[in-house]
Amino acid sequence: MKQKELAHLIATVLATPFMFMLPNLARADDSVLHRVLLDGSRGSQLGLTDAANAGMVGQKKLEAMTTYRPGELLEAIPGVIVSQHSGEGKANQFYLRGFNLDHGTDLRTTLDDMPVNQRSHSHGQGWTDLNFLIPELAARMDYKKGPYSSTTGDFSSAGSAAITYANRLSRNIASATLGENNFARTLLAGSPDFATGSFLYALELMRNDGPFTRPDDFKKVNAVMRYSEGFANNGFNLTAMLYRGSWNSTDQIPQRALRDGTLSNRLDTIDKTDGGAAHRYSLSGVWRRTGADDASKVNAYLIQNQLDLFSNFTYFMDDPVNGDQFSQPDRRVTGGINASHTWHTHFQGNNTDITLGSQLQNDNIFNGLYKTRARQTLSTVRQDHITETSLGVYLDASTRWTDFFRTNFGLRHDAYQFKVNGDHQENSGKASDQMWSSNASLVFGPWQKTEFYLNLGNGFHSNDARATLTTIDPQSLETTARSPGLVRSHGIELGVRSEFIPKLQSSFAVYRLDFDSELSFVGDAGTTEAGRPSRRYGIEMSHNYQATDWLSIDFDAAYAKARSRDFNPAGSYVVGAVEGVAQLSANFEKLGNWSGALRLRYFGPRALIEDNTVRSRPSATLNGRISYRFSPTLKLELEGFNLSNRKDSAIDYYYASQLKGETTAKEDIHFHPLEPRSFRVMMVKSF
Repeated sequence: MKQKELAHLIATVLATPFMFMLPNLARADDSVLHRVLLDGSRGSQLGLTDAANAGMVGQKKLEAMTTYRPGELLEAIPGVIVSQHSGEGKANQFYLRGFNLDHGTDLRTTLDDMPVNQRSHSHGQGWTDLNFLIPELAARMDYKKGPYSSTTGDFSSAGSAAITYANRLSRNIASATLGENNFARTLLAGSPDFATGSFLYALELMRNDGPFTRPDDFKKVNAVMRYSEGFANNGFNLTAMLYRGSWNSTDQIPQRALRDGTLSNRLDTIDKTDGGAAHRYSLSGVWRRTGADDASKVNAYLIQNQLDLFSNFTYFMDDPVNGDQFSQPDRRVTGGINASHTWHTHFQGNNTDITLGSQLQNDNIFNGLYKTRARQTLSTVRQDHITETSLGVYLDASTRWTDFFRTNFGLRHDAYQFKVNGDHQENSGKASDQMWSSNASLVFGPWQKTEFYLNLGNGFHSNDARATLTTIDPQSLETTARSPGLVRSHGIELGVRSEFIPKLQSSFAVYRLDFDSELSFVGDAGTTEAGRPSRRYGIEMSHNYQATDWLSIDFDAAYAKARSRDFNPAGSYVVGAVEGVAQLSANFEKLGNWSGALRLRYFGPRALIEDNTVRSRPSATLNGRISYRFSPTLKLELEGFNLSNRKDSAIDYYYASQLKGETTAKEDIHFHPLEPRSFRVMMVKSF
């Protein structure tokens, strides 16, 4: 490959600001690009990222992931843990850098530049439901950690994950999967040439009862249609997506219910009417233009989400007769447009890229909180119409000063408008907030294939719009203080990335991250609320070793110490904050017709109350797959989950609840069990 072609290829694959320096890729180059996206797992990041914690996961690595549910694809990011405490259709629980991120707060997730996090959500701020994700379409995932980028904005202080779907598939796919617990999945996807471009289509049908006493009865339909023309740096695409799902929930259960015989086994549930339904419809488009000295990108989206969720976490504590089940419906239309323009300059021999961008988003939301029994409404706690609008403007400048020193500086301003029209006049009205954020990254090297990083930055997350205006608690009717609209984070990090040892890629990072207000879980309401300021210290490492041409080994580990920064006699531990996590995986291929993978995941203990006297137990999960290829177009694959059949918890909480027949509420550990060992068989036909 010619040097000029290689430069085009690297720039396009990594989607860096340097992309615009290159002329249009020829169609032959586009096929090479496609092969790299397919074959690259952890390609070299030297000279291409501004932090040791940032990177790109290619399609090969994503395909190697053995995932029980789609959201676990994010575990390809070193240090991320994805869990579940309820039915399969509900948004997952995320952990990263000493955070219990609940259902997505402080982990910004996007798909093709569309935001997945839902703000001012009825169940949790930043709600991130990835059940609409089709892993086979994911071409790459770019990730960053910490508030060190001016381009990411809200929810990105712990990290961000940007998933990109392919415009074209190398081959059309037809697959069928059968598994234990009535698991069944079919997928049909292809990308034939159409008109002057390509038409990508995918249809997924799935059902899963799960191992629980009351079957999950999770059913979903997922569809994608995309028309694209051009290439990654010059072209456009238009995409329509549809997702619908419904399920029953086996929510967390108290340990005492097993000890006293209230429940017969750990896969049982208290309220057998919990569950929900959700749908997501979207239209989106992306346009890119690349010239000799500048580049432009515009993307727009319109998303309609709806959730009907029924939960019961305290059983009979508040209402001994009807029980404590509550409903949290949420329906919304989210629209937005993002635009950026990059200039490339050669001032005094230094290459500088200056990007000016804007991100406009509007959410029109109807949500509420209702007391229910067996999914029938008994009374209304609150219902609100929320309009939330934000505009973020950022300036990003990257300069290579010498062969061994480069910098990135960013400045960002965000302005938010909140409007709440609720059934409580005291909690209605308008509010606004704004915030400046800045970041700086200094990169030294490479020397001996080793780079060093210093990162500093400020970030933020938005609070629920209702919290900015609520003065009367709708349940207790007590006076409550308003929360700020935006909450500041501050981070500093030192990192190193090295490829000095042949075939080994390693990165290390130590960091400190402060938050002016920590979000915490409220068990009896099933929501989160703004709480105390916090500080985290942490260390991370990530290694990829290509042992032979057929075996690669990955090892990632992280440890974080999370504490509240203000004094409280109750204690200083941040409840639910993950401490140690690790993953060890081995992937093999090119052994004749055989290929496969094993992945061991360690999920460390967490403090469940602020004085750390009650802690969760660690868990370990071993998943694997093995594949046999009968021909270039036909493959049989066996996947296994929790191969050691450990009876660990997927998640733990500590709070008060009351079972039927108990006279008083009791504090207890409430847990959701890790699914027992199970297997799935998949046949894949490509054409």
